[in-house]
Amino acid sequence: MSPLKKKSVRRTVREPERTRARILEAAFAEFAAKGFAGARVSEIARRAASNKRMLYHYFTDKKGLFRAVMRDKVTARQALAAKSSGQVSEDLPRWFAANCQDAGWIRLLSWESLQTERNEVAEEEARRAAVAQSLERARQQQASGQVDSRWDPRLYLLAMASLTTFPVAYAQITRLITNQPLNDPDFQRDYAAFLQDFTASFRPNPPRPE
Repeated sequence: MSPLKKKSVRRTVREPERTRARILEAAFAEFAAKGFAGARVSEIARRAASNKRMLYHYFTDKKGLFRAVMRDKVTARQALAAKSSGQVSEDLPRWFAANCQDAGWIRLLSWESLQTERNEVAEEEARRAAVAQSLERARQQQASGQVDSRWDPRLYLLAMASLTTFPVAYAQITRLITNQPLNDPDFQRDYAAFLQDFTASFRPNPPRPE
């Protein structure tokens, strides 16, 4: 096969991948801004410089597109979690920084909570698998003495998620309490330092002298 034909084949293969990726990116932005109920397929197509026919070709319908967005984001978050150092004092500030950089994901989760009926969760199986991995890391942190082993690891993990997510999900509350906006580099630096120091409270209390 000639070099020109090889390039043509590569372009033919890659173009659908680029189109699909572009649609996913546009859909994420639209869902994060308006939630599933408020998002419009026509607006997603416009954002992606595509058309509704292509969206339906790749994702069947709006629900299929939403599931694909959630699956894509869960995979990305799992990849981030896989890089965990295993040290609470490092991981907690790191997750906060990641949430600040991916505020759209936090907004999307907020919309999902507001608009979901009967506690249904998109891509629940994959997300439960991700939670199971996080729980295993929590148990390892307990086993290593970084976290009090008397705690229910599920509640500890919930507290970790709250500490790293709340300032991003409720940026207005963050500003009211601290008088600093979430995107202020000084606030992000100070809160990350606070989280690092705060992890000392997770360790078991030393036995009291008799």
